[in-house]
Amino acid sequence: MTGIGIEEEFLLVDPRTGVSCPRAEAVLERHRICCPLPDGAAVHRELRPTQIEAATGVCETADELYEHLTAGRRTLAEAAAGEDCAIIAAGTPPRPSPERDYGADDRFGKVDALYAGVVKAYEACGCHVHVGVPDRETAVAVVNHLGEWLPTLLALSGNSPFEDGRDTGYESWRMVEQSRFPGSGVAPYFVDAAAYEEQVGRLVDCGVLVDESQTFWLARPSARWPTVEVRAADTASTVDEAVLQGLLTRALVRTALTELDHGVEAAPLDPQIAAAAVWAAARHGLSGPAVDPVAGKPVPVGDRVAALLAHTKQALEDTGDAELVRTLLGQLEREGTGAERQRRAAADGEVAVLRMLTEETVPHA
Repeated sequence: MTGIGIEEEFLLVDPRTGVSCPRAEAVLERHRICCPLPDGAAVHRELRPTQIEAATGVCETADELYEHLTAGRRTLAEAAAGEDCAIIAAGTPPRPSPERDYGADDRFGKVDALYAGVVKAYEACGCHVHVGVPDRETAVAVVNHLGEWLPTLLALSGNSPFEDGRDTGYESWRMVEQSRFPGSGVAPYFVDAAAYEEQVGRLVDCGVLVDESQTFWLARPSARWPTVEVRAADTASTVDEAVLQGLLTRALVRTALTELDHGVEAAPLDPQIAAAAVWAAARHGLSGPAVDPVAGKPVPVGDRVAALLAHTKQALEDTGDAELVRTLLGQLEREGTGAERQRRAAADGEVAVLRMLTEETVPHA
């Protein structure tokens, strides 16, 4: 079985108004004292003190993923409540945030200094999936194989329709915000790990990345672990949706590994068509047309989801996840994406959106 780890980013908000609260350090300190986690799981600070992250340990099964994700959300919610705030899983804040000058002097401070206005009000939250691979050379080859499927993973995850309290018309405004950074989107094709490292080094030398561990591509070899890290998805409103991202991503990686074992290398994508596919997924999610990154033409989004399932069929069956993935996809199609559910709640006012996100974020016992 191939191990999976998921990192979930959350917003800390005032439980009465939904406005973001810069209390991450206090919540983390309280969490260290009060809240045990499963082996390997952890919580971390994020770019902003209004954000916080829960990371699972290495999980082999869907049941383990559910256990780790649920524990992370429940314990963070408990610690946050002790600091008079709540956690919500939304890709962007549903309410306007006040301007703040954080003045950090660490790596996050370097990010602020380099990206200036692009990052000043950035509070976007994603769901990052790590899948184990044998080595860095393999990781780069797998990333090449993943490129055509990243827009579909994004479309399934859209959960950030609002900016400054207004409806943007996008399923994933987070992806629009991320596209403002240099080198975002689907990574270029790399012939090997040396080519990957050289390109990242050149971007650092050009002054557009803080260091070699920072890239904005939607899939990349992890800078810290022997994994491929997929960062396409908005943070998942529910544990079910996070599990769906994890299982589909693992199936894609396992499929890529099988193809590589048979000598099948990925074909390079047209960069402009790949960018168009990401934009279409961010704009329409599961409600509108998609772009096929290989064929270079518009297609029904359902065709891309069906193609993803067909592509990963054997891998999902091998891990015993096929039935669960079909169930979770059916649930998502019936209930709508997180963005669609936020919009439905917004018809009853801003407090209704906060209530919906709070309830969906933290699973009931």
